[in-house]
Amino acid sequence: MNSATNSCSSEEKEVLFHPELLQKFDINGPRYTSYPSADRFHNDFSEADYLGALKRVAKANEPLSLYFHLPFCPNICYYCGCNKIITKDHGRSAKYIKYLAKEMAMVCNAMGAQKRIPITQLHWGGGTPTFLSHEEMIELMQHTREHFDLLPGGEYSIEIDPRRVTEKDIALLAELGFNRISLGVQDFNLAVQEAVHRVQTIEETQAVMDWSRKYGFTSRSVDLIYGLPKQTPETFKETVDAVLAMSPDRLSVYNYAHLPHIFKPQRRISEADLPPAADKLNILSNTIEHLTEAGYVFIGMDHFAKPDDELAIAQKEGKLHRNFQGYSTQAECDLLAFGISSIGKVDDCYSQNVRTLDEYYESLDHGHLPVLRGMQLDQDDLLRRELIGELMCQFALNTQTFAKDYQLDFSNYFKTEIEELKGLEEAGLLEWQGSNMQVPIKGRLLARRVAMTFDRHLRESQAKGTYSKVL
Repeated sequence: MNSATNSCSSEEKEVLFHPELLQKFDINGPRYTSYPSADRFHNDFSEADYLGALKRVAKANEPLSLYFHLPFCPNICYYCGCNKIITKDHGRSAKYIKYLAKEMAMVCNAMGAQKRIPITQLHWGGGTPTFLSHEEMIELMQHTREHFDLLPGGEYSIEIDPRRVTEKDIALLAELGFNRISLGVQDFNLAVQEAVHRVQTIEETQAVMDWSRKYGFTSRSVDLIYGLPKQTPETFKETVDAVLAMSPDRLSVYNYAHLPHIFKPQRRISEADLPPAADKLNILSNTIEHLTEAGYVFIGMDHFAKPDDELAIAQKEGKLHRNFQGYSTQAECDLLAFGISSIGKVDDCYSQNVRTLDEYYESLDHGHLPVLRGMQLDQDDLLRRELIGELMCQFALNTQTFAKDYQLDFSNYFKTEIEELKGLEEAGLLEWQGSNMQVPIKGRLLARRVAMTFDRHLRESQAKGTYSKVL
């Protein structure tokens, strides 16, 4: 596929940020960490379907990716929409580790693995993965290595809560094989932190950054959220300046999605404290300006990276991918997911586990994989997944090459979509250069809106209210 140039110089920043377009096209829509999006999964997808997909992947004998959902948190953050369990009881996490081992063994047995399965990517997410004690971390990694071979040069990452780690924790994580960390920051302003029940100092965060460099981690990522209560353009600028001083390799700047009817903890946030739309746009504009002036490249959606970071290089070379953890440099490898609510991508299927501990334990105790729902993709889903992935990662699609790969007449197959694209084209979100469809710089903050045009499932459904805003 033909990739687009992705550099964002300070001059291009003015072109990237168009408030009138953002206001016009800021509607609800999927984030496209998968296509079809997870809300299309259904309960007709069974354990038998998942087992079939595992057997098909086993025959390919290609390196895989692993995800472990570690849901435990000692305290609640009001903005959080993750599947989490608030507890201080390590007896609960110790039991969970043993069941993760059981699930791994069952999956590898279903795959007929005679030796350890090669792995190029591993991620511990949550919840708060660093809730685990040292003994629990060691035990989980030992179980993992019993079944899987973590190959040299792979991406082995973990989400960190800087408030609750010590230098010994970071040293252990490095010893266990982790080489990347993602730090939750959200905002350094105390009033904002108190409003979302997450107080975290710059000093705590800087210490983790320093330790990660000391113990040889190759990449540091920081997560920020704009649109939180009590935020102003001025206070968020101070947060961005503080983060830039730490020089992370990557930053994610997420838009806060206030959905209290779905995420109960958000009911503790007063809507009157949320910044008005104009302030949110100013925050976004200022942040883009600061990051691009500091030399960071806009990767897409809400991600930025240094020019020499693997994400930026992969995008420039047309090798960027997108999965449930966001943007990735790894090839489109299959993903095995373990733990409650985790989502895997295996062959032509998505599979999601049950959401509660009781269901998870009961299923495994009865010798069944804890499949709640999922989806087997048809040919139309597969080709649209490829198309949307190219738009989200490369901001471009060579329709001639695409049509040849899938043996179809592009203009006929996507007749409805091409007609709908005309409005986006007139607004400047899309350009055609011969057979090459491109999202120009002024439309890249809204690439998700362009991708929505090709989402057949979204077209067939009116249930758009469960999505976050595009910005």
